[in-house]
Amino acid sequence: MLSKFVRTDNDIATAVLRLVLGVIFFAHGAQKMLVWFGGYGFTGTMGFFTGAMHIPAIFAFLAIAAEFFGGLGLILGFLTRIAAFGILSNMVVAIAMVHSQFGFFMNWTGAQKGEGYEYHLLILAATVLLIIRGAGAASVDRLLSSPAKKSAQLQAA
Repeated sequence: MLSKFVRTDNDIATAVLRLVLGVIFFAHGAQKMLVWFGGYGFTGTMGFFTGAMHIPAIFAFLAIAAEFFGGLGLILGFLTRIAAFGILSNMVVAIAMVHSQFGFFMNWTGAQKGEGYEYHLLILAATVLLIIRGAGAASVDRLLSSPAKKSAQLQAA
């Protein structure tokens, strides 16, 4: 069962996408979880999500966890498909609950009240690619799914 989640090739382009996406989401997750990079930390973020945004606590917790642990998982290339799915789910909810009301475009000029969902669509495309292709090169998933690992498993059986 685990082999289906970690199966991947040695593609460098996939690894570059995974690493960049991982760094971006780890940074956002660290703001929400650890008070890093000017964030409010876990307590402050939970308070904002459950209070001002009226998001149920379980979903607020899952959003924070998806960004922090999903970003970390992508950086390491560990359980990449699961990490990417968590981030995908987070972005779908962000579009549906927050950003769709502001239209498609980002708020580059400050002319609208909030941000549109174009950025989120890019993230959805990137996460779908990672769910389909896996982690690519330089990943824990690659180590777990490498031909040498499979050979050792067959010899042990």
